[in-house]
Amino acid sequence: MKRLLKGLAFIVGLVLVIGVSFGAGVFVSSTNLLTPCIIRTAEQPAQFTIFWQAWNLVQKNFVDRTALDPTKLAYGATRGMVEALGDTGHSGFLTPEEKAQQATNISGSFTGIGAQMDIKDGLPVMTPIDGSPASKAGIKAGDILLRVDGEDVTTTPLSEIVGKVRGPAGTTVQLTIVRPSDNKPYDFAIVRSAINVPAATWTMVPGTQVALIRLSQFSQNAERDVLAGIQGANQANATGLIIDVRNDPGGLLDQAVQVTSQFIADGNVLLDEDAYGKRTPFPVQPGGQALDLPLVVLINPGTASAAEIFAGAIQDHKRGQVVGETTFGTGTVLEPFSLSDGSELLLGVKQWLTPNGRLIRKQGIKPDIEVKLPLGSDLLTPDEIKDLTPDALQKQADAQLLKALSLLPKKP
Repeated sequence: MKRLLKGLAFIVGLVLVIGVSFGAGVFVSSTNLLTPCIIRTAEQPAQFTIFWQAWNLVQKNFVDRTALDPTKLAYGATRGMVEALGDTGHSGFLTPEEKAQQATNISGSFTGIGAQMDIKDGLPVMTPIDGSPASKAGIKAGDILLRVDGEDVTTTPLSEIVGKVRGPAGTTVQLTIVRPSDNKPYDFAIVRSAINVPAATWTMVPGTQVALIRLSQFSQNAERDVLAGIQGANQANATGLIIDVRNDPGGLLDQAVQVTSQFIADGNVLLDEDAYGKRTPFPVQPGGQALDLPLVVLINPGTASAAEIFAGAIQDHKRGQVVGETTFGTGTVLEPFSLSDGSELLLGVKQWLTPNGRLIRKQGIKPDIEVKLPLGSDLLTPDEIKDLTPDALQKQADAQLLKALSLLPKKP
């Protein structure tokens, strides 16, 4: 089973108990005697008395009786338990429908507007995928989503927001966002389409012998697409290489190892550490195709998960300089556990460390050279750069990319 970088029996038991474990116990509140009700079993922690008290009060007193759906309540309780673990942006609970969405995400092909969404400071934040309908419409990284089709989503669970934004190709979704850089609201009407996302794209930077590979996600084809960029750079006689993993949310662990191994000759890509402190190394795979080409890696706060593994390995092996801003700090290896009704628990069963043993979780990867950009700034992509003249390139606001260029060998 593949492990993703976005007490099973006990959880399954909880769902079943909700449906069948009605007993003869009673709870007394200041106003109500609750009977019949559910009580904590001997195998459950004493703190679960509180949960069952709350469950009974809801069942007895909540005014909207149509909302007392046991499945929805069980899903909500499970989701809340996972969120309480504090593995923000990683460990999670997926309904059967969300599980199917996750599978299409990691394959790199799905229907929607082409934007990654996360919760930051309690609010839904968007990052458009290069070349997607969201990107073409003008959505910028860091935009805060306020409304979908006129409905406020600022307090809606992330999985539900994703469901509202996605839809059949050819249909239109209305989004209202606020842009932190100017604190103004903007409305967008975006036509959904089939999104086939290449894991990586590349181009030669005009006026230089530097190749830029933009790695947008570590999906199933990441190694293939990166190799295509490396081969193109070699054919163009590139003297330097920039790997851009800004706003890269990560993906598959095996792809992180395979991609990183293209640039490092030996040693480890990462270490993982389980719940009991046992560490396991993930060695570099032999046969890398870009072991000597001068290298700079671009990172920012949207760099997460597998992308952080890549940047940390490049840094620890002193393979190249890392430029930009500190990464997100998502540092757990997710293992999927299938539950009895087709839902899925994505649980951070291990945390990963850089080859030198640095913790990534909640720390992130700090750049060797810090270059800050305003939130929501446009990041130049290979498709945009290839159409620029050298003079036009120097006038762009992507200071992180320009700094990376200054660190690499000039044209011979």
